[in-house]
Amino acid sequence: MRVLALDTSTEYCSVALWHDGAVIEHCELAGQKHSEMLIDMLDALLNEAGVKLAQLDGIAFGKGPGSFTGVRIACGATQGLAFGANLPVAGVCTLEALAEASGRPRVIAALDARMGEIYHAVYEKHDDVWTTVSEPCLCKPEDAPPVAGENWFGAGSGFAMHGKALDERYAGQLSGLDASMVPQAAAIAALGAAQFAAGRGVDAAQALPLYLRDKVALKTSERMPR
Repeated sequence: MRVLALDTSTEYCSVALWHDGAVIEHCELAGQKHSEMLIDMLDALLNEAGVKLAQLDGIAFGKGPGSFTGVRIACGATQGLAFGANLPVAGVCTLEALAEASGRPRVIAALDARMGEIYHAVYEKHDDVWTTVSEPCLCKPEDAPPVAGENWFGAGSGFAMHGKALDERYAGQLSGLDASMVPQAAAIAALGAAQFAAGRGVDAAQALPLYLRDKVALKTSERMPR
């Protein structure tokens, strides 16, 4: 199985090709230039692998949460490529991608959502399959959903921006953390491949974003609670 994957949910732009478990990935710091870089990176990746778009079994993408504009770029690019090549798509939660990339079986994933908030979810892996312990949500770090037990691994920029609050919230429950982790296409490719293998690929029109903040279209001052 060949799966193309992409993620533009953070300041990084990453693309990957998953071929029966082997992965080629390209990742670059894009800032605000995802739309300028993405297609060229995908072309370079496919050329390196000697694979044409029509030879793929599907396209996986980071559906969010993350940057509002970045997630929309990923959805739009995925729709366009998949429509043109008549391919199924698979949306992958960026928080689950953090869990997959961590290599740990119990993960608290947290991405900085700005305005003093985080995107948060909790996952456990059993028999190589992730189970969602706490669904993706938007919350204050001090109000992050509780977890049971110990040996949890913290992953993502939420721990970099709100480490003190999260350390207090999960005091004695964390066995380690990597606050530098960002969602990347290699993990999204692996999770997408599992979806396709299970017959859960969907039509290109369903390449839709996962938004956790309802007021994404308002100005910063308008999003703040009154």
